[in-house]
Amino acid sequence: MKMHILSGGRLRMRKSVYLPDAERSETIDLPVSCVLLRHSQGNVLFDTGCHPSTVEDSASRWGTMAKAMVPIGGPADNVVSELATLGLVPEDIDVVVNSHFHSDHCGCNEFFKRATVFCHHKELEAAQGPDAIQNGYVPADWQHPMPTVAIDGERDVFGDGRLMLVPLPGHTPGTLGAVATLARDGSFLLAADAVALRANLDREVMPRNTWNPDIAMESLQEIKRLERSGSTVIFGHDVTQWEELRKGGNAYE
Repeated sequence: MKMHILSGGRLRMRKSVYLPDAERSETIDLPVSCVLLRHSQGNVLFDTGCHPSTVEDSASRWGTMAKAMVPIGGPADNVVSELATLGLVPEDIDVVVNSHFHSDHCGCNEFFKRATVFCHHKELEAAQGPDAIQNGYVPADWQHPMPTVAIDGERDVFGDGRLMLVPLPGHTPGTLGAVATLARDGSFLLAADAVALRANLDREVMPRNTWNPDIAMESLQEIKRLERSGSTVIFGHDVTQWEELRKGGNAYE
């Protein structure tokens, strides 16, 4: 199995959203990552990033959320363009795993019409709930007709232990991570927003946009356990790590 780290956009937000002791005026630039896993049984895309239209007009898609989450990427900073650099089109993707249904993690779902979407059932419930819009769930990003598998608990995607979906709730009710085990480069935990920045993990600091801090802390402790056991944690939005990761065609194997 090969793992490709792909750009799903770039955002600028208040740093205090993620590190509450930061100055209110300080901003932070955040990479949005998507991960392609090329397995002999199929191609899996973990998260789909921001919709390309948000580069020019995020307010039309995101509404008032666009004031807090400002796209700063270029026109090719999206997962569809990134896949094209690998010679792939959306129809080549068999499975989309959404860590959760916030717009910077499922914005390009609509392009993957041949894929089956995996999510946690509690995330689907939250996105369909009466307060969904207020909680950051934009139907244009997540609500599409592709078949959806809503899981409860861990799921071995291919039945061989090489790609395990693991619930890491707290940021949202149904946040999912994935553990990818590669033959050469070892084990990677795709943590998404269960831990956005290295500093959140090291300092055990909960971002302000956390749905349930107590549950999120339990997930953070599980992430620490997985890291101690040898997994490399891929953080949801850590710019320092992003600069160090191999990306695009320079795959992990």
